[in-house]
Amino acid sequence: MEAENVVGLVVALALLGYLVTALIRPEKF
Repeated sequence: MEAENVVGLVVALALLGYLVTALIRPEKF
C-alpha cells in the first residue's frame, strides 16, 4: 500500500469514529 492511501484511510477512520462518538455521546459536543 502507498503512504498516501494509508493516510487517507486513517483520516477516514478518524472521521467515522468522531461521527459515531458524536451520535452516541452528544452531551460531549
